[in-house]
Amino acid sequence: MREYEVAAITVVPAQSNLTDPVFRHAAEAPDAPLFARKVAGEWQPVSCATFAAEVLALAAGLVSAGVGPGDRVALLSRTRYEWTLCDYAILSAGAVSVPVYETSSAEQVRWMLGDSGAIAVIVESEAHADTVAAVRAALPELREVWRIEAGDLTDLAARGSAAGTESVAVRRAALNRASLATVIYTSGTTGRPKGCELTHGNLLAEAAVTDAAPEVFVGSTLVFLPLAHVLARAIQVGCMAARVQLGHTPDIADLPADLLSFRPSFVLAVPRVFEKIYNSATTRAHAERKGAIFDLADRTAVAYSRALDTGGPPLPLRLRHALLDRLVYGRLRAALGGRLRYAVSGGAPLGPQLAHFFRGVGVTVLEGYGLTETSAGVTFNLPTSQRIGTVGRPIPGAAVRIADDGEVLIKGDVVFGGYWRNPEATAEALGDGWFRTGDLGALDDDGFLRIVGRKKELIVTAGGKNVAPAVLEDRLRAAALVSQCMVVGDQKPFVGCLITLDPDALPGWAAAHGKPRGVTAGDLRDDPDLRAEIQAAVDDANRAVSRTEAIKRFRILPVDFTEQGGQLTPSLKVKRAVVAAEFGAEIEAIYGA
Repeated sequence: MREYEVAAITVVPAQSNLTDPVFRHAAEAPDAPLFARKVAGEWQPVSCATFAAEVLALAAGLVSAGVGPGDRVALLSRTRYEWTLCDYAILSAGAVSVPVYETSSAEQVRWMLGDSGAIAVIVESEAHADTVAAVRAALPELREVWRIEAGDLTDLAARGSAAGTESVAVRRAALNRASLATVIYTSGTTGRPKGCELTHGNLLAEAAVTDAAPEVFVGSTLVFLPLAHVLARAIQVGCMAARVQLGHTPDIADLPADLLSFRPSFVLAVPRVFEKIYNSATTRAHAERKGAIFDLADRTAVAYSRALDTGGPPLPLRLRHALLDRLVYGRLRAALGGRLRYAVSGGAPLGPQLAHFFRGVGVTVLEGYGLTETSAGVTFNLPTSQRIGTVGRPIPGAAVRIADDGEVLIKGDVVFGGYWRNPEATAEALGDGWFRTGDLGALDDDGFLRIVGRKKELIVTAGGKNVAPAVLEDRLRAAALVSQCMVVGDQKPFVGCLITLDPDALPGWAAAHGKPRGVTAGDLRDDPDLRAEIQAAVDDANRAVSRTEAIKRFRILPVDFTEQGGQLTPSLKVKRAVVAAEFGAEIEAIYGA
């Protein structure tokens, strides 16, 4: 058993709460820009004073509408300015926010609203309102449905202003570090989602990471991940604490243009975003007959980054890197806005090769690790202490222990108090005072954590070999043509894999290899050229494991895994049980011969 702890550098005061920074900034720097809203295609600043006034009015409106202290109010919307406004208004009214992914099905909405006992829900669109309406008969505690696009927030704020805001001050004064702030439901890769109870103190302790990495949390950031996810929510709280200007991108299709116009200094993303950026750049370069120079730039960036960890790059490498910075790297940074220095990655493992590539390009990706139950990140790579291939050291005030069976255990102020209305699951997760993550990991002597995989996802082959799928899957997804993959082989004679193709990369590859225009993954899945390309990616992934753990056979699927198709969670994790059931015949075909 190994353990590593980092002492807290900031103590969360007992009487503090998440709304304090909103009103402190308004008093200390009323004209400073706290947000940027995109209006008619232009980014318009929102000052600290303006945001505080809007939060106060909307909170008073919620109180006037009958929202009481501790009442749960759900938020069902895309990532947008109003999401953050509503979140802080709910908290200022002394209530508890319940985020719901805007892509959730009617059954998922029914479960989360019903299980949380939400008395009101704020939705974005008519479609969201229709989803709630379809299940409202099963939600006897739900009293109000307010729609952002129908102007209901404006009406609520006007109602609050007319009623007066004194009640909000009373509600805020009653909040403290131990007050429940939010119930966030896990993404549900297995079974029904559980509601994680996070207090004001939990999220404020998480926000203290900004003190440990001041060079990262400065300037501005653009949030495009769902704010219903704990990682994006924690970044929101951290930006509020550090007074970092925050912009929102509701539609991921607008992200390239928004990066160019907003020009953030850091961003938050999941590994799939970095994989897509890299794969798109690779595919585009090869399609434009610039593949040789890009491949050289790729190798140089990785070599340069690796050399930074081993005494620094030698002169020839520095000169080559400087030349390629003008030819390639500068253009990549310009496409990301030109001011991006850091990116925070979480939600799933990021392959070391990609991390080295981006650092070599000039955008340092800082990987961390955490769960909803730990208020997002509980370990983090800092600019001053980064070890690529790990998820960093524990954040200040947190401790990590590796149990005898390899499970990662967590203790600290960021650890949740329990699962909502689920004492059995709470006792199982927190029985001995340490939160049992369900992940397998290893600690370096100096506290850097490495995640190996999930305990429940371990594959045991017929020969008794334990295989952690994540090691292979993370490396395989870095291939330009690969979108998603799932390693299989439990109780089978060898390890196999289901692979889906990236729909954005496939047309360029097909054109470059003389395939008919408009061919699909289903058309090409048995094409010798395509299979050779995927085999090369599989061979590369196999270099990370022993021969007995290596992928022996694979099947290319005719369709991709998507959230809409039910194979992915909103945070883009593969629902292994769903995929195994839906593509059972494909798995059997791997072993049929």
